[in-house]
Amino acid sequence: MPKASDLKRGTIIEIDDQLFKVRNIDVRSPSSRGANTLFKVTLMNIQKKQKLVETYIGTDFLKEADCMRKKLQFLYKDDQFYTFMDGEDYNQYTLTAEDIDTAAGMLPDGQEDILGMLYEGNLIGIELPTTVALKIVETAPAIKGASASSRTKPATLETGLVVQVPEYLADDEVIKVNTSTGKFSSRA
Repeated sequence: MPKASDLKRGTIIEIDDQLFKVRNIDVRSPSSRGANTLFKVTLMNIQKKQKLVETYIGTDFLKEADCMRKKLQFLYKDDQFYTFMDGEDYNQYTLTAEDIDTAAGMLPDGQEDILGMLYEGNLIGIELPTTVALKIVETAPAIKGASASSRTKPATLETGLVVQVPEYLADDEVIKVNTSTGKFSSRA
């Protein structure tokens, strides 16, 4: 049973026998002495697709859903669905764009090492690796000698995601993007 302070985006928890996916966590530290840190958690009901906002103290215990975790590979995206495949038994699973949420911009075709959360044989969510390697499709030309500066420029990646990258990077270079923040991490 995780504490509220241990929650991460994408975690599946159980409240009143219903499954909820953590969409966002807002941490608030009251300024008065002895006050507890508050975690305002935005949840999405997986079955009913309804939003729920709850506030927890960092020491509150929550019930994690009993989901089976499997390694999946992202195959492709069509009009509405994202298709994943289990590498062991070749079963395919689909999720909607709403279910994928912010991970959509970090899913290149063929991405492996994705943890799929299965509940009663149905895929209900995914967890991406810490970083993913994505190719820069379009950015301003590289500036020589800019490696020592901390200035950045926008770059469009192969999935359509736009991130800020250092000025010394050019088109067709592969970079690593941190999946929890959605920001440039390093060259791949």
